[in-house]
Amino acid sequence: MKYLDIIALVLLIIGGINWLLVGLFEYDLVAAISGGSTVILAKIIYIVVGICALYCLKFIPGIANRAE
Repeated sequence: MKYLDIIALVLLIIGGINWLLVGLFEYDLVAAISGGSTVILAKIIYIVVGICALYCLKFIPGIANRAE
């Protein structure tokens, strides 16, 4: 599970950086790499990053317990 956690976090960070680029510069890195935001490859990347975000929700209780 440790490797899955690391992969999910890395993909989530990449997705966050992509949103940062979209917000600051209106530049979608995923769309640029895959040939457009409506291309199936881009949609797959968006879906995988979204699933990673949902998966990373499991870290919230551990982080909350560590803060106490």
